[in-house]
Order: sequence, then C-alpha cells, then structure tokens
Amino acid sequence: MFSGAQISLYPMTDDFVRVILDAIGALEPYRPAFRIETDDISTLLVGPPDQLFPAMRDLFVAAAGSGTHCVLAATVSRGCPGEPDDPICTPANAAGHGKSLEERIADAVAHVATAPKTGRIVAAQFSLYPLGDGHHMDEIYGCIDFLKQSGVFDRSKNFCTKLRGDAGQVFATLSEAFLRFGAPAGHVALDMKVSANSPTAAA
Repeated sequence: MFSGAQISLYPMTDDFVRVILDAIGALEPYRPAFRIETDDISTLLVGPPDQLFPAMRDLFVAAAGSGTHCVLAATVSRGCPGEPDDPICTPANAAGHGKSLEERIADAVAHVATAPKTGRIVAAQFSLYPLGDGHHMDEIYGCIDFLKQSGVFDRSKNFCTKLRGDAGQVFATLSEAFLRFGAPAGHVALDMKVSANSPTAAA
C-alpha cells in the first residue's frame, strides 16, 4: 500500500511566507509518521492514510488562525499501482472494509460525530475517484449517502460536493470518504479544496 497527499497552501496576503512558515509547525507531531518533501509547487506527505487528514487539518487551522483568507489544495491517493509499497504506509483495512456498504456508512457518520471541534469554520469541495474495475458507482453513491448524513453537507455541485462546518468535522468527513469507500486494496484518489476566512462567504 502507498498513500500520500500533494498539498499546497495559499494564504491570500502579502505576508504569505510568514503565515506558511508559522503554520508548518503544526506538522511537527506528525513528522515521525511521515516522509515529507517540499518543492516550489507543493508538499508531499507520505504515510499512514488515517493520519493524512488530521495532519492537513492542523496545518490548515494554524494558517487560518492568522485571520487571512487561506486555501488548501490537495490531491490525496492510496493504493496507486504506479507507486512502490512504503513501510510507513499502513493498509486502509482499519477503516472497516469487509463490512457492508450500509455498515461503513453508519461507521463513517458515527466517526464524524465524535470528531474534535477546532472552532474554525471552513468550506470545502471535493471529488472522490475509486479507480479500477468493480462497482465503483455503488461506492460513490454510498459515499454520497454518508455525506448527506455527515452534518457538514452543504450541496452537490457540478463534478464535486461542497461541505461547510467546523474544520474538525469537515476534515473528518473528507477522511472517512477517502478511507471507507472504494476497494480496500484498490486505487482511490480524492481532489479537494478547503477555504477559510473568505470575504465572499462573509458577504
């Protein structure tokens, strides 16, 4: 299993370097579990799939705490056949694969309900791609059923779903969508954008 995320953080301020550098400190508790590589476009996080979204949450909440409009863009992947297995990545079977779709939906809803609150309201939109052969549309429809029960569902949009709520629950919802839907050993990708402090939302 190989799991990771390519992430880019965009603070909408002239002082963006300080905001980014201050926020990076939020990744320190996760460093032992991750391989982290940064270039001029994005930062790669490779590690356990269940830790990817908590790490992104803490990074984003730290940046949004500056009060400036911030956006996090990420492409998240597990099980990519083009990537080698990595010992720091763990299989996604802990997310309840082997259970029925209905059981996985119920487990995902329960997990989001217990997610820690951050006090930071965010909006997100994402698309889930369970790749490969099989009944991928059943998995997508099951994920949509979960999203509508998550407590942070905002609305369906063309090509994606919009979420809004506390960052703790929004990132937990994204994590559950990524971990619980799609083949357990198959390739699953998720494309996401998260925004906080947007002047558009305030208007």
